[in-house]
Amino acid sequence: MSWFTGAFTTCSDFLRSHGLLHTENPVLPVISVGNLTYGGTNKTPFTIMLAEYANSRGIKAGIVTRGYMGKAQDVEIILNGEGERDITGDEALMISRKLPHIPVAVSKRRIDGINALRDLGVELAIADDAFQHKSMRRDCDIVLVDALCPFGNGRLTPSGIMREKVKALKRAHIAVITKSSMATPHQLNSVYQAVSKFIPPENIFMSDIVADGWLINTPNEGANVFAFSATGSPETFTRSLEERNCSVSGNIAFRDHHRYTHDDVMRLNSLAVNSGASYMACTEKDLANMPGISPEEFALPLSVPKVKVKVKDFARFTDELSRGLRPEIVIASNGYGEDAIASVLAVKMKREYPLANVSAFPLVGNGQAFRKEGVNVLSAKSVTPSAGVFKYSLRELWGDIKAGLLHQVREQLNDWQNISRRILTPICAGDVYLLLNTLWGSGKRPLFIATAKTVNISGHWRTERALIRSFTLKTWTRDEPTAVQIGGNASYSGSPIMDLLGDDSAERGNVILLLPGSRKSAVRDVKILLGAVEIIFSHGRKDFRMVLAPTLDYDKFFMACEAQGWEHVNNTLTKNNIIISLTTDEISRAADNALILIGMGGTANQLCAGLGIPVIAPDNKGKRVQKKLLGNSEILTDNSPGALAECALRVIDDESLYAFMSDTGRKRMGVKGACDDVIKFTRDVLGWGIREKVYAKLKGD
Repeated sequence: MSWFTGAFTTCSDFLRSHGLLHTENPVLPVISVGNLTYGGTNKTPFTIMLAEYANSRGIKAGIVTRGYMGKAQDVEIILNGEGERDITGDEALMISRKLPHIPVAVSKRRIDGINALRDLGVELAIADDAFQHKSMRRDCDIVLVDALCPFGNGRLTPSGIMREKVKALKRAHIAVITKSSMATPHQLNSVYQAVSKFIPPENIFMSDIVADGWLINTPNEGANVFAFSATGSPETFTRSLEERNCSVSGNIAFRDHHRYTHDDVMRLNSLAVNSGASYMACTEKDLANMPGISPEEFALPLSVPKVKVKVKDFARFTDELSRGLRPEIVIASNGYGEDAIASVLAVKMKREYPLANVSAFPLVGNGQAFRKEGVNVLSAKSVTPSAGVFKYSLRELWGDIKAGLLHQVREQLNDWQNISRRILTPICAGDVYLLLNTLWGSGKRPLFIATAKTVNISGHWRTERALIRSFTLKTWTRDEPTAVQIGGNASYSGSPIMDLLGDDSAERGNVILLLPGSRKSAVRDVKILLGAVEIIFSHGRKDFRMVLAPTLDYDKFFMACEAQGWEHVNNTLTKNNIIISLTTDEISRAADNALILIGMGGTANQLCAGLGIPVIAPDNKGKRVQKKLLGNSEILTDNSPGALAECALRVIDDESLYAFMSDTGRKRMGVKGACDDVIKFTRDVLGWGIREKVYAKLKGD
């Protein structure tokens, strides 16, 4: 049976680590306190200690528990220790009596309890015994390991006391070895070495249960005490009495969470008197399991010691705790245009959550768009001949594979695994391949900005729509019809492409805008653009501006220009009396005063159309796909200088055609707003704003 337990947990862990089993996102930051074994590791007093610490930092904390041995069907909120043990269970009552002003939510589904705590104004939820509750995401997992009996006989239940294999410690942010002062140095070192195989030494701490006075009836020094308890570790209770200079004359242990009856009291009275004890003693937890029994029914004074957790090197512990609760935001993308959108979102995220760590995970290239904005890049560099995963042909895919595509994908998945434990819900800007890469690598269902397809470009395939509905937390599309086509959680809140324009708006002028593109083909195509410029110049147009993508190999690019007789001097290309100014500005700024665009680009062409700038482009397979999106705001011509120049001049000279193309581009591309709505969703639905607030209080900012 233990083998089946292991097989089941291994299978479920695999499915969950790759996002195939659903994990719910609580609206509050959550600290989980748990362990790997059945039995007492001081989880409850540790939970109480965390709640008290949070309150001391000005954080309104709440505690959520499943209410073991209770019968609650709906969420039960306990305040001031007022509740029925049969409904809430014993531990919830005990916690509430220790922390009368901190709400304790009892719920079989902890996520419902956390929602109830949020409605009470709670800012931080502490989940008692939740390390195995994998269906709910936690911000910080603390695992307690008993120094005296860390892993039992090493076997899983039912032939041992292990709930999971020891390697499950890898999921934890912090490990605390409890009862450290009761263990021998050899025992302590052995446990430390076992834990440090899975958790960095700087995240391992020691703790003890220490005396905190007596709740009732303080025994005299050296008094004989008869002990009884129903806890996971009764021997720890008797040791604690001895450390208080009590002489334990007798001891009886009941099953954990045992509910005491009047017959139990009569039996205990007899045993205590016969042992020669002057006092009887039990734990605070036992008091919660004595409904209807008063202390007067005991033959001897009933003493109840109070205890609290003491973590060694507490300042370092709280530093690691706050580090675990720092919001970690990751934005993934897969393409030059997608990187640009994701970098805009990253900047907005940094502005909205200034204390969060905002990082990027580009699947293509080296993340230059993010580095330019000061955003940390987490993924390994990935450069392929097609400048993507693959575009429009199997030949390009085969070329990418020969160049190491599969190795790069494997590295990216490993990078996801390394960061998945600490990040919030990832955000994807791109296509379904990016969605699947993020899902499989991080195990988290992402927020998805679907930039690759719209109903104007064939729309998403049936399989793609099913994947988006099933494996995203929320989806934003480029237009309303695409949101309707996908269904489910998809919505339209403005075009993410148009968010690239920021707060800029281009004014119409006389500049002929030239865009050679961002791929290797730009080195080949620039000679066609330059040829078109010479023809247009001969017709009296003199203002030219070329936008250079940061991904271009500039040395090769300018060599190609020089081969056509052009000279590169001080951010210009010159030939005879023709001057082309060069810029690496974002397209929103580069397009200012533009009259028309002759462009080989993708996203940049679309942005210009959205700004009302007519687009002229060479006819090829990629541009025919783009034409479906841009409609009559773009004209495709033969890939020759004469055809491009003739078409551009015709549009400039025909005012009605110009106005028609300009209006069509604005209507097709829509308005801004998607990125702002993503941020609103993270703040209001996912609770990232509360996480930022809690982290600030922990850090004292």
